[in-house]
Amino acid sequence: MSKQSAIHEGAEAIAIQALGFIASDPDLLPRFLSITGIEASAIRHAAREPGFLAGVLQFVLAHEPTLLSFSQAANIAPGEVGKALRHLPLGDDSHQTSI
Repeated sequence: MSKQSAIHEGAEAIAIQALGFIASDPDLLPRFLSITGIEASAIRHAAREPGFLAGVLQFVLAHEPTLLSFSQAANIAPGEVGKALRHLPLGDDSHQTSI
């Protein structure tokens, strides 16, 4: 596995953890669904779309209390969430394709 692949997989893992965090929170999930316009039943399908995982991290990063809660629950530094975002498809204006 290349270093770039490992970084990408690590970023995906953080985003998947964030999605699980959102899905398990009765206050965050409805807000996430409302903001994204995704139906709860369509999350699995949407998760396969390029940019979905970046959108999950953008949602977490947009609200500092959510970011801090997620970071504590995942046992990662809040700054790692932003770093992970930059390694996902559509997570950065200069990174428009998947690795």
